[in-house]
Amino acid sequence: MPLPLLRSRPFFEDKNRAFWTFQTIGWSGYFMLRALGGIANAMGWLFVVPTALTTATGYSLTLLMSAAYRRLFRQSAAITWPVSILILLLASAAFSSIETWAHATFYRTGAMPEGIQYLSAILLDFSVLGAWSALYYGINFYLVAEDQREQLLRLEAQASSAQLAMLRYQLNPHFLFNTLNSISTLVLLKQTDRANAMLSRLSSFLRYTLVSEPEGAMTVAQEVATLKLYLDIEKMRFEERLRTEFEIDPAVAEAKMPSLLLQPLVENAVKYAVTPQEDGADITISAKRIGNRVHIEVSDTGPGSNLTEAMARATVSTGVGLANIRDRLAQAYGADHRFDIQAGESGFAVAIEIPYQAA
Repeated sequence: MPLPLLRSRPFFEDKNRAFWTFQTIGWSGYFMLRALGGIANAMGWLFVVPTALTTATGYSLTLLMSAAYRRLFRQSAAITWPVSILILLLASAAFSSIETWAHATFYRTGAMPEGIQYLSAILLDFSVLGAWSALYYGINFYLVAEDQREQLLRLEAQASSAQLAMLRYQLNPHFLFNTLNSISTLVLLKQTDRANAMLSRLSSFLRYTLVSEPEGAMTVAQEVATLKLYLDIEKMRFEERLRTEFEIDPAVAEAKMPSLLLQPLVENAVKYAVTPQEDGADITISAKRIGNRVHIEVSDTGPGSNLTEAMARATVSTGVGLANIRDRLAQAYGADHRFDIQAGESGFAVAIEIPYQAA
């Protein structure tokens, strides 16, 4: 019979094999039902002979119909449906004629039917072939809809992946420029050990950011390790002016989060809290679990008293804005997240809340 619905399994990936398998199973079932029904109604074993011929006729006719339907399926509805109905009527008439002849010849011998009498079984045969046609078209339309849905999902996934990649790789070029400039200065001052150390840390940080999947996730512990690589580089530039503290609850160490989500926030703190102040600033990264939620906060002790400057900092930030972080959170969690900015006299802080998902 028609192609199966469960084509996601390997067996059904071969449409040709699936068609022949179900065609054979369907018409074998038809033969068994008609034969057993005749025997149960005391028609005798001889009834099996015309039933077998009728089944072979239906099997052959539906093969011809499938070849025609396969071509009509690609046509417009104005052509497909009228021609399909015409084919169904002609096939039903042929089916009825052969069935009536078979019964008159092998079961109820006597006077042969004449003229319109050959269409005595057309209602039953039309129902059988009509059901076969409905299943054929229905399943094929379903398969086309599934193909379109899968294609749409693939396109959406590709678009989402591309957007996440774009968002994640929008890192501040000033960081790379300043780091390379610092390395160049150290080389000119012949401080080769410090220059080599900074270059090695920069290499480790860039290697990790380039190798990790932009649409992937990492654990909080991995995110913290990456931030420490970044801050080690910045500490070589700012020395005692950059003071960091990590307050990571062991309960969230294995929680999943979008990769490199916090790096722009820390970079933002370095740029706006540490750089403009002679004494530098403290940067604190904390993470804790409350129920089934993970709370993450990046705060600093920079100049936060000027609310206008603080909001400008929140808007401009690392060149692409904190909207970058919001977009990535929306991509990963939809509306199931929280992203808050807190600016006041004591500094600047960004709080993030996401669902707890174990790695």
